[in-house]
Amino acid sequence: MGHILDTLPVLHRLALAYAPKRSRAAFLALLALDARLAEVVRGASEPMLAQIRLAWWRDILAREGEDRPQGEPLVAALGDWAHGATDLVALVDGWECLVDEGPLTTDGIRAFCEGRGAAFAALANVVECPEASEAARSAGQAWALADLASRLDNPHEREAAMAIVREGEWRRIALPRALRPLAVLHGLAASDGRAGRGLSQPRASMLFFAMRIGLFGR
Repeated sequence: MGHILDTLPVLHRLALAYAPKRSRAAFLALLALDARLAEVVRGASEPMLAQIRLAWWRDILAREGEDRPQGEPLVAALGDWAHGATDLVALVDGWECLVDEGPLTTDGIRAFCEGRGAAFAALANVVECPEASEAARSAGQAWALADLASRLDNPHEREAAMAIVREGEWRRIALPRALRPLAVLHGLAASDGRAGRGLSQPRASMLFFAMRIGLFGR
């Protein structure tokens, strides 16, 4: 699992540090898959190449555990999702919204966020917190929006994302202890969202804020 952990962005690793033992493996698999899909989208020289690689992941997630290829650490990590891995197809679909031809539209941004949010709703079920699935979906969508807004280089696309950020309520979303890493990610996103900006790069004040959420949930 150490190699997979190393693939995560700093903020994701920070958030994962507050995962309880019973949900840590499932959280790590989800965040690592998200990071891998981001790499596919950002690293492809042509949209078609990204779509081919995303289609491979979509096929893998649709299979039963015993039918998935062996030897890929991330695929093996998804074993903690058991049958719930099929719900992660929505995450692939969300990332595919970023490789469509032409500029990213408001609808595309919303669809991307919905795909990422659906993955966290599925995670709530995997870690046996089905009552929190809709709260996890909302928190995941909000975090996805703030994260995307901070990464878009095209000024028109970034402004489209920031317009949605400014429209958001950015209220606190209560989540159970098993979903504490998501509470950290959403809390950081909400802090910047209320200020009308995308998710900031890690800084000292952000790390202390993340620590407080990680420890106390708010």
